[in-house]
Amino acid sequence: MKDADIRLMKGNEAMAEAAIQAGCDAYFGYPITPQSEVPEYLSREMPNRGGIFLQAESEVASINMVYGAAGAGARVMTSSSSPGISLMQEGISYIACAELPCLIVNVNRGGPGLGTIQPSQGDYFQSTKGGGHGDYRLIVLAPSSVQEMADFVFLGFELADKYRNPVLMLSDGAIGQMMEKVVFKKRDITRIAKPWATQGKTPDRERNIVTSLFIKPEVMEKVNLRLQKKYDDIRRNEVRFDEIMTDDADYLLVAYGLSSRIGHKTIQLARAKGLNWGLLRPITLFPFPYERISELANQLKGAATVELNSGQMVEDVRLAVNGKIKVGHYGRMGGIIPSPEEVQENLEKIFKEF
Repeated sequence: MKDADIRLMKGNEAMAEAAIQAGCDAYFGYPITPQSEVPEYLSREMPNRGGIFLQAESEVASINMVYGAAGAGARVMTSSSSPGISLMQEGISYIACAELPCLIVNVNRGGPGLGTIQPSQGDYFQSTKGGGHGDYRLIVLAPSSVQEMADFVFLGFELADKYRNPVLMLSDGAIGQMMEKVVFKKRDITRIAKPWATQGKTPDRERNIVTSLFIKPEVMEKVNLRLQKKYDDIRRNEVRFDEIMTDDADYLLVAYGLSSRIGHKTIQLARAKGLNWGLLRPITLFPFPYERISELANQLKGAATVELNSGQMVEDVRLAVNGKIKVGHYGRMGGIIPSPEEVQENLEKIFKEF
């Protein structure tokens, strides 16, 4: 492929390489399974390719370093796995209120608590509803392949700069650890001006202050109203999803990330039995494809989510269909990944009860 670099890489390594190619100025993070390949790769590569790598003393420190560097106008990122992302929540809320662009990657593992190092999708609520305090939102991207682990880094930085908002890439331990072919296309990396950045007062530049502290309630309300308007703009402009065999579907599977790969095979098995099942894969978990799922509900007899959790995204799908059809859920927890055959068998039982 002309002007392309093709490699066989782990998802974590592909994401780390993409960060360098996307012009990441600095990475701050702390090792945790199953994403430790990210800081390992970047610690080796970034210093030799014009970037800064710093292993912080904790996840709390690393997210606040992201806050400081983003406030100075740098293109920055961090990554961790579920318990580490939990420790970052206060800093993420600060960053969202200060309207600073950055990329945060969660290679999801099983919980709650320290849990297991195996893959999970138990962090959906934390990611999409705002795990920290206050009324804020993250743009949330859900890769389903190693290629998307790389591609969504470029997209994540682009959206972060466009909206001055933190972007979270919600992956999982399986996609982070699996190896697949990755194509790195030649890209023109553009940088937008950041006149709001805190780069010091000089004779030709006024002092800028970046903060998330607004003591006066009327000022704090104005900040919140501005943020909500931005989130509405994101909802209008940035919804992304894929559909597979939905045109004639009687029943719809909704799944993201690793579960969407399982769901894709599941609907193929169902079609082989004469069952008209389709799949919708949300690519953005925020903004969520409510409108499209609502449209599909007009033709459906029922729907179900396939998730590696106890049922979290299913609540958003139920909101989307607004009572038009019943919506079920099938999932496994603790790091267990169900087979397509298992999913098909259980969903047939669920759909028969509708």
